[in-house]
Amino acid sequence: MSEDDAASEGGAAFAQFVLAREQALQRTAWLLTGDWALAEDLVQTALARAWPRWGRIRHEDPEIYVRRVMINTWSTWRRRRWRGELPSDPMPDCPAPGDLAAETSVRIAVRVALAGLTDRQRAVLILRVFDDMTEQAVAQVLGCAVGTVKSTAAQALARLRQDPGLVGLMEREAL
Repeated sequence: MSEDDAASEGGAAFAQFVLAREQALQRTAWLLTGDWALAEDLVQTALARAWPRWGRIRHEDPEIYVRRVMINTWSTWRRRRWRGELPSDPMPDCPAPGDLAAETSVRIAVRVALAGLTDRQRAVLILRVFDDMTEQAVAQVLGCAVGTVKSTAAQALARLRQDPGLVGLMEREAL
């Protein structure tokens, strides 16, 4: 097999990976960033960084590699001092039963609660709960021990249980 054939085969494998996993990666990125456009940038950055190493990583687990790049890139972006916008407090609103605004308020409450977690707690919960990854896979993505994933998830869940926005949401749901 010539070098050109190997390169085109690698390009086809990369394209298949992107087609198969882009939506899942986009969802994870949105949960991390809370902004659709920034999530698209994060996925594109991770894929652009994975492409030059594709020949090496495609034989291992490329998803773990790309997710690790996403988490590391997001963490780097989060450490920047200026983010361009300053959020304001949301206006209190009581949704009517069966109203589409109710679904939106739940999404906003979850996003605000996730934003209140530390970067590691947020990453662990998103990978573990929303992406349904095993503790071992999350540990691989984050480059830490399985015990760290377990304790971080427990701390994050305890913090979410005390979040006033989620507590208020659960009280409204109980009525």
